[in-house]
Amino acid sequence: MQIRLDHIAVLAAIAIIFTSCGKKSVEYEKMDILRLPSQAAKDFTSTYTDSGKMQLVFSAPVMERYEKSEPPYTEFRLGIDVQFHDGKTNPVASVAAKYAKLHDDKNLWELQDSVVTFNEAGEKLETELLFWDQKKDQIYTDRFVKITTEDQIIQGYGLESDPRLTRRKIKNLSATIYIYEDN
Repeated sequence: MQIRLDHIAVLAAIAIIFTSCGKKSVEYEKMDILRLPSQAAKDFTSTYTDSGKMQLVFSAPVMERYEKSEPPYTEFRLGIDVQFHDGKTNPVASVAAKYAKLHDDKNLWELQDSVVTFNEAGEKLETELLFWDQKKDQIYTDRFVKITTEDQIIQGYGLESDPRLTRRKIKNLSATIYIYEDN
Protein backbone atom coordinates (compact mmCIF):
# COMPACT_ATOMS: atom_id res chain seq x y z
CA MET A 1 0.00 0.00 0.00
CA GLN A 2 2.91 2.25 0.77
CA ILE A 3 4.28 1.78 -2.74
CA ARG A 4 0.95 2.70 -4.30
CA LEU A 5 0.78 5.99 -2.40
CA ASP A 6 4.31 6.83 -3.54
CA HIS A 7 3.34 6.12 -7.16
CA ILE A 8 0.24 8.28 -6.86
CA ALA A 9 2.27 11.13 -5.32
CA VAL A 10 4.85 10.92 -8.14
CA LEU A 11 2.13 10.83 -10.81
CA ALA A 12 0.38 13.82 -9.23
CA ALA A 13 3.66 15.77 -9.17
CA ILE A 14 4.31 14.95 -12.84
CA ALA A 15 0.76 15.99 -13.77
CA ILE A 16 1.20 19.32 -11.98
CA ILE A 17 4.54 19.94 -13.71
CA PHE A 18 3.16 19.21 -17.18
CA THR A 19 0.04 21.32 -16.73
CA SER A 20 1.97 24.29 -15.38
CA CYS A 21 4.60 24.17 -18.17
CA GLY A 22 2.06 24.27 -20.97
CA LYS A 23 2.07 27.07 -23.54
CA LYS A 24 0.35 30.17 -22.36
CA SER A 25 -1.61 32.07 -24.94
CA VAL A 26 -0.99 35.79 -24.45
CA GLU A 27 -2.63 38.25 -26.79
CA TYR A 28 -1.17 41.69 -27.27
CA GLU A 29 -2.96 44.62 -28.81
CA LYS A 30 -1.74 45.41 -32.28
CA MET A 31 0.29 48.59 -32.25
CA ASP A 32 0.17 50.75 -35.33
CA ILE A 33 3.85 51.57 -35.82
CA LEU A 34 2.95 54.27 -38.34
CA ARG A 35 1.29 56.30 -35.60
CA LEU A 36 4.52 56.59 -33.63
CA PRO A 37 6.97 59.43 -34.34
CA SER A 38 10.03 58.51 -36.38
CA GLN A 39 12.00 61.27 -34.62
CA ALA A 40 11.43 63.16 -31.40
CA ALA A 41 13.24 65.92 -29.54
CA LYS A 42 12.62 67.56 -26.18
CA ASP A 43 13.58 71.11 -25.11
CA PHE A 44 15.62 71.83 -28.21
CA THR A 45 17.00 74.94 -29.86
CA SER A 46 18.36 75.09 -33.40
CA THR A 47 20.34 77.97 -34.83
CA TYR A 48 20.44 78.47 -38.59
CA THR A 49 23.26 80.45 -40.16
CA ASP A 50 24.17 81.52 -43.68
CA SER A 51 27.83 82.30 -44.43
CA GLY A 52 28.48 82.44 -40.69
CA LYS A 53 25.71 85.00 -40.06
CA MET A 54 22.80 84.09 -37.81
CA GLN A 55 19.48 83.86 -39.66
CA LEU A 56 17.12 82.37 -37.09
CA VAL A 57 16.91 80.62 -33.74
CA PHE A 58 14.15 78.03 -33.49
CA SER A 59 13.11 76.45 -30.19
CA ALA A 60 10.34 74.16 -28.95
CA PRO A 61 9.61 72.08 -25.85
CA VAL A 62 8.69 69.01 -27.96
CA MET A 63 9.10 68.13 -31.64
CA GLU A 64 7.74 64.92 -33.15
CA ARG A 65 8.34 64.00 -36.77
CA TYR A 66 6.06 61.51 -38.53
CA GLU A 67 7.91 60.53 -41.73
CA LYS A 68 5.96 57.29 -42.26
CA SER A 69 2.59 59.00 -42.01
CA GLU A 70 0.74 59.80 -45.21
CA PRO A 71 1.23 62.70 -45.73
CA PRO A 72 4.35 63.19 -43.57
CA TYR A 73 4.37 65.99 -41.00
CA THR A 74 6.26 67.43 -38.04
CA GLU A 75 4.29 68.43 -34.95
CA PHE A 76 5.14 70.87 -32.17
CA ARG A 77 2.27 70.13 -29.79
CA LEU A 78 3.63 72.30 -26.96
CA GLY A 79 4.38 75.28 -29.17
CA ILE A 80 7.27 77.00 -30.93
CA ASP A 81 9.28 80.18 -30.71
CA VAL A 82 11.24 81.49 -33.71
CA GLN A 83 13.54 84.52 -33.63
CA PHE A 84 14.61 85.92 -37.03
CA HIS A 85 18.02 87.63 -37.05
CA ASP A 86 18.96 88.55 -40.66
CA GLY A 87 22.66 88.31 -39.76
CA LYS A 88 22.29 90.55 -36.72
CA THR A 89 22.91 89.65 -33.08
CA ASN A 90 19.53 90.88 -31.86
CA PRO A 91 16.37 89.45 -33.45
CA VAL A 92 14.61 91.63 -36.04
CA ALA A 93 11.35 89.65 -36.06
CA SER A 94 9.69 86.75 -34.25
CA VAL A 95 6.78 84.34 -34.21
CA ALA A 96 5.39 82.27 -31.34
CA ALA A 97 2.44 79.89 -31.02
CA LYS A 98 1.21 77.32 -28.52
CA TYR A 99 0.87 74.69 -31.27
CA ALA A 100 2.49 74.24 -34.67
CA LYS A 101 2.51 71.69 -37.45
CA LEU A 102 4.69 71.54 -40.54
CA HIS A 103 3.07 69.74 -43.47
CA ASP A 104 6.33 68.44 -44.94
CA ASP A 105 5.02 67.59 -48.41
CA LYS A 106 3.60 71.10 -48.96
CA ASN A 107 6.18 73.21 -47.06
CA LEU A 108 3.16 74.62 -45.21
CA TRP A 109 3.33 75.73 -41.58
CA GLU A 110 0.14 75.73 -39.51
CA LEU A 111 0.35 77.81 -36.31
CA GLN A 112 -2.48 77.69 -33.77
CA ASP A 113 -3.46 79.04 -30.37
CA SER A 114 -2.20 82.48 -29.35
CA VAL A 115 -0.16 83.16 -32.47
CA VAL A 116 1.90 86.35 -32.07
CA THR A 117 4.34 87.74 -34.63
CA PHE A 118 6.51 90.84 -34.67
CA ASN A 119 8.00 92.15 -37.92
CA GLU A 120 11.10 94.26 -38.52
CA ALA A 121 9.09 97.49 -38.10
CA GLY A 122 7.93 96.36 -34.64
CA GLU A 123 4.36 95.74 -35.82
CA LYS A 124 2.52 93.03 -33.93
CA LEU A 125 0.10 90.50 -35.49
CA GLU A 126 -2.16 88.43 -33.23
CA THR A 127 -4.49 85.62 -34.34
CA GLU A 128 -5.58 82.11 -33.39
CA LEU A 129 -4.66 80.41 -36.68
CA LEU A 130 -2.00 81.34 -39.20
CA PHE A 131 -0.66 79.49 -42.22
CA TRP A 132 2.74 80.16 -43.78
CA ASP A 133 3.12 78.78 -47.30
CA GLN A 134 6.88 78.71 -47.85
CA LYS A 135 6.53 77.84 -51.56
CA LYS A 136 4.37 80.91 -52.23
CA ASP A 137 6.18 83.03 -49.60
CA GLN A 138 2.79 84.00 -48.16
CA ILE A 139 1.02 83.98 -44.78
CA TYR A 140 -2.75 83.83 -44.47
CA THR A 141 -5.71 83.13 -42.21
CA ASP A 142 -9.50 83.33 -42.32
CA ARG A 143 -9.73 84.06 -38.58
CA PHE A 144 -9.84 87.25 -36.54
CA VAL A 145 -6.60 89.26 -36.74
CA LYS A 146 -5.32 92.22 -34.78
CA ILE A 147 -2.38 94.25 -36.05
CA THR A 148 -0.83 96.84 -33.76
CA THR A 149 1.47 99.42 -35.35
CA GLU A 150 3.12 102.50 -33.92
CA ASP A 151 0.00 104.62 -34.47
CA GLN A 152 -2.87 102.18 -35.23
CA ILE A 153 -4.71 99.08 -34.13
CA ILE A 154 -6.27 97.31 -37.11
CA GLN A 155 -8.80 94.49 -36.62
CA GLY A 156 -10.58 92.26 -39.06
CA TYR A 157 -11.23 88.76 -40.34
CA GLY A 158 -8.97 87.11 -42.87
CA LEU A 159 -5.46 88.15 -43.85
CA GLU A 160 -3.12 87.62 -46.77
CA SER A 161 0.41 88.98 -46.62
CA ASP A 162 4.04 88.42 -47.34
CA PRO A 163 5.85 86.96 -44.28
CA ARG A 164 7.30 90.39 -43.35
CA LEU A 165 3.80 91.95 -43.19
CA THR A 166 4.79 94.71 -45.60
CA ARG A 167 2.20 93.86 -48.30
CA ARG A 168 -0.78 92.88 -46.20
CA LYS A 169 -4.46 92.77 -46.99
CA ILE A 170 -7.16 92.26 -44.37
CA LYS A 171 -10.15 90.75 -46.17
CA ASN A 172 -12.95 91.88 -43.87
CA LEU A 173 -11.80 94.97 -42.00
CA SER A 174 -13.85 95.58 -38.84
CA ALA A 175 -11.98 98.44 -37.10
CA THR A 176 -9.07 100.83 -37.40
CA ILE A 177 -8.24 102.64 -34.20
CA TYR A 178 -5.77 105.53 -34.36
CA ILE A 179 -3.45 106.01 -31.42
CA TYR A 180 -2.54 109.63 -30.74
CA GLU A 181 -0.10 110.78 -28.13
CA ASP A 182 -0.70 114.22 -26.67
CA ASN A 183 2.50 116.07 -25.85
